[in-house]
Amino acid sequence: MIPVIDVGPFLAGEAGAFDTTATHIGRALQDVGFFVVVNHDVPQPVIDRTFAEARRFHAQPADAKLALRMNEHNNGYMMLGRYAVWTSDVNANDKPDLNEAFFIKRERAPDDPLVRAGRRFAGPNQWPDNLPGFRETLLRYTDAVDALGRRLLPLLAAYLDLPTDVFDAAFAESQFSFRLTHYPPVTAEPNQFGIAPHTDANFMTFLAQSDVPGLQVRTPDGEWVDVPYVPGSFAVNSGDMMQRWTNHRFKSTPHRALPPVGRPRYAIPYFMGPHLDTEIACLPTCHGQGNPRRYPPISYAQYLEWWYDANYNAARQRDVA
Repeated sequence: MIPVIDVGPFLAGEAGAFDTTATHIGRALQDVGFFVVVNHDVPQPVIDRTFAEARRFHAQPADAKLALRMNEHNNGYMMLGRYAVWTSDVNANDKPDLNEAFFIKRERAPDDPLVRAGRRFAGPNQWPDNLPGFRETLLRYTDAVDALGRRLLPLLAAYLDLPTDVFDAAFAESQFSFRLTHYPPVTAEPNQFGIAPHTDANFMTFLAQSDVPGLQVRTPDGEWVDVPYVPGSFAVNSGDMMQRWTNHRFKSTPHRALPPVGRPRYAIPYFMGPHLDTEIACLPTCHGQGNPRRYPPISYAQYLEWWYDANYNAARQRDVA
């Protein structure tokens, strides 16, 4: 049900691989909204070091993590048991998720135009000062996954019968969010999850897989299935922005994570989005007679502001000493 797609021939420039890979990925996003990608070009040692940093960060005492508590840009530490995607239309989420996480976004210099303008989500990342190499490892990883995501964009465009460079400008400086998540092996209450059923707010998510199960996808017929574990792969899914941009031609597929059993699970999802000022308006090949535009245009920043304020509002943990 969830296809495994080998992008190695495409990345190597083999003859015919562009069209074949575009077809496989396009059909996966159209039919399921999820796929597993193998033979990508993100070095495995970089992935392994990033998982190690996730374990190192979350092994710190609570006060060290709370010193970096999530700010108004949604960068920093998010406590366990405070948040869920409350706006989800997949499930009546009424209990907080059983995970803690640390977030960064694109690293920006003080003279960056968005920083100087005081734009939300362009504010400074918060870095621990007692974990040498942590910042460098995370930035190396996000650079590598961002490069992979941008190399796949022409495939999406081709499948949609659009010029292959149609997404290039929007993602030349992607607005990503990167999350180091720790799922402890705890018992959930009824209707409580590691991460409750939801869809992602961004364009496309890349999750380096680990051998601890938990991630599940809801198929078009409503069944929840495990994402197949393939060592060294990424689980990739489309999000709300891709669904909105393509007028539902590509799905934003519901997924959830169950609490692990017997041992902790760590996850390092990379949420790829376009530049904050990108207008998300229905693409020209995704509407027509009998298929009207479903949404008015909106900027990516506007959608993020609504989504984060409704679901991951930093004020929920300000009262913690």
